[in-house]
Amino acid sequence: MDNKITTLLFDLDGTLIDTNELIIKSFMHTLGHYYPDRYKREDILPFMGPSLVETFSSIDPERTEEMVQRYFTYNIENHDRYVTEFEGVYESVKKLKDEGFKLGIVTTKRAVTAALGLKLTKLEPFFETVVTLDDVTKTKPDPEPIYKALDFFGARPEEAMMIGDNHHDILAGKNAGTQTAGVAWSLKGKDFLQSFEPDYMLDTMGDLLQILGVK
Repeated sequence: MDNKITTLLFDLDGTLIDTNELIIKSFMHTLGHYYPDRYKREDILPFMGPSLVETFSSIDPERTEEMVQRYFTYNIENHDRYVTEFEGVYESVKKLKDEGFKLGIVTTKRAVTAALGLKLTKLEPFFETVVTLDDVTKTKPDPEPIYKALDFFGARPEEAMMIGDNHHDILAGKNAGTQTAGVAWSLKGKDFLQSFEPDYMLDTMGDLLQILGVK
């Protein structure tokens, strides 16, 4: 691979940290309040990735804000009970930082919950910028959040890579002109992610080191 990649932008949930159970439980709690017994765990999968406003407004436009607030409250209160890092993430990210790569987060989470996850998993010191829902007017797959991170680093799209577990991440990277990598541990499945044709597919986070030529 060409060694020109200098900047690595990561999605957070489902990519670096395992928030899957927390997200599912937060949706089940919220939807169970408004629509008892209507939603099962497997119904939650399509809601993972888009912003909460996008998801809840598609279910009930009248009560979107109320539903977001209920989700958010439960999510914060139960955060540390359910969130862990994915295997090999800490070591790989630390190595990339030590090698001088510019590392950023591009997430559809709010800043407060993104900060909780990074702190809990001790990943916080490695990332110079965290672009959240609070920082943009358009979310992934729109390229705006990626452009914001690139601007922070003074980096060009062609020297960057967007790494994520959802099609929103791959499409946002493509729309911004960066290289893209999907993660095979995506809850939606490797095959689903592969169908969006990322440049790379990571079976483990350590694969990223190999792709970038880091020993």
